[in-house]
Amino acid sequence: MKKSVLFLSFFAFLLNNSCAQNPENKVSTPETVPFSAELFVDQLQIPWGFTFLPDGSMLITEKNGDLIHFSNGKKAKISNVPEIYQRGQGGLLDVELHPNYKDNGWIYLSYASPAGDEKGGNTAIMRAKLKGDKLVENQVLYKAVPNTTKGQHFGSRIVFDKQGYLYFSIGERGNRDENPQDITRDGGKIYRLYDDGRIPEDNPFVGRNNAKTAIYSYGHRNPQGLIVNPETGAVWDNEHGPRGGDEINIVKKGANYGWPVITYGINYSGSPITDKTKMEGMEQPIHYWVPSIAPSGMVYITTDKYKDWKGSLLVGSLAFQYLERLELNGTKVTKREKLLDGEGRVRSIEQGPDGLIYVGVEGKGIYKLVPKN
Repeated sequence: MKKSVLFLSFFAFLLNNSCAQNPENKVSTPETVPFSAELFVDQLQIPWGFTFLPDGSMLITEKNGDLIHFSNGKKAKISNVPEIYQRGQGGLLDVELHPNYKDNGWIYLSYASPAGDEKGGNTAIMRAKLKGDKLVENQVLYKAVPNTTKGQHFGSRIVFDKQGYLYFSIGERGNRDENPQDITRDGGKIYRLYDDGRIPEDNPFVGRNNAKTAIYSYGHRNPQGLIVNPETGAVWDNEHGPRGGDEINIVKKGANYGWPVITYGINYSGSPITDKTKMEGMEQPIHYWVPSIAPSGMVYITTDKYKDWKGSLLVGSLAFQYLERLELNGTKVTKREKLLDGEGRVRSIEQGPDGLIYVGVEGKGIYKLVPKN
C-alpha cells in the first residue's frame, strides 16, 4: 500500500475514533443567539489578552508589544513595557491582575523575551505596578531557557487559583522531541509559583535532580487557554494540537499529558505522529477536537445574563474564526455551538465585572456581547 494511502487511512481512523468517543464533537449553529455583538474597543490588531481594573477600565495587550489602558472610550499606551521578542507567535501575550490587586497593585504579564545569552527568545513572566501611564517596580519572575529563534508555541496564559498560586503555560517552542516530556527542560509545561516568583515547597518536582521545580504538569504542546473552574477550583487548560488533537485538560499536580507520545492529531503533512491515543500514566483530555479549531482564549461562564449559558465554556477558534460555546455535564462536553461565525480570529475572552462577555477579535477589537431582552 502506498504511503499516501496509509496516511489517509490513519487520518480517517483518527476522525472516526474521535466521533466514536466524542459524539458531541459536531458543532451546530443556533437558530437564535441571546446577544448582539457591539464593538467596545476598536482598532486593535491582535488583542492577545485583556483584563478589567477595579474602576471598570481595561488593560489590553497587543502582540506587537503595546500595553493599552482603555478608559472612558479612550486608549492610552503604557510605557516601560519590557523588551519584547517579536517573531512568529511571540510577542506581548497575556495580562492578569493579582487577586488582591486593590491592596497591592500587582499586574502580571507574559511575553516573549530576548533576555539571555542565546539568540532568539523564550517566554517570560513578570509583574509590575501601574503609575499613571507607566509600569513601575518591574520584576521578572520566570524566564524560560534556552532562547531559540523558532517562532512557535510560546503559550502563554496566566491565572491565579483560589489559594493565590500563580499558574502560567509555556508551549514546547516547536521542539516536541525534547522539551515536553523532559522535566529538566522548559517548554511544554504548566508552571506554578507563589505570587512573588518563589517556588512552592510542595511543587511536584521539588527535590528531583536537575528538575525545573516551577513545573506543575508536563507533556503539553501549546496551551493558550487557562482558567480556574469556579465550581471545583481546578485549573483547566486548552491547547493546540497539530492537525487535529486540540485538547481541554484538567491540570493535575505532576501529571503527564502525553505530547507527543500520545495524541489525537497527525502531522501537518498528513503523516502520523504516533499510533497511540492512550497510554498508562498519561492523562486523557476531557474533550478534544478533530479537526483542530486552534483554540485560544477560554472562559467559564458564571453569569446568568445569557439564556442557558451559565456553567458553559466559551473558547475562541483561530482557525475557523468563530466563538465556540461548549455545554458541560460535569467534565463532559454534551453540546457545541458556533457563535460569531466568520467575525474573525477569536483570540481572547473574558467575563467582565458587569457579568457581560467580552471577546477580542484580531484585526477588529474587543466586542461586548449585549444580552437580548
